[in-house]
Amino acid sequence: MVEAYVLIQTEVGKAKGVVEEVRLIDGIISADDVTGPYDVIVRAEADDVDGLGRLVVADIQAISGITRTLTCPVVHL
Repeated sequence: MVEAYVLIQTEVGKAKGVVEEVRLIDGIISADDVTGPYDVIVRAEADDVDGLGRLVVADIQAISGITRTLTCPVVHL
């Protein structure tokens, strides 16, 4: 299992709607509105790196109002 934080920037006023939609996607562990340079932080999981990529590109980035994402895979040191 691969987990990652996905940092999301949204259009002004769209963060709440993005969080609501992201929470409906399979593989999303959590999604929260935040302040700072990013508007939403998501914790996601997939079976492998390719699945994580598909989750971000095909599912998350397809949501209206998202302008940019940054995916940060979790590592266990």
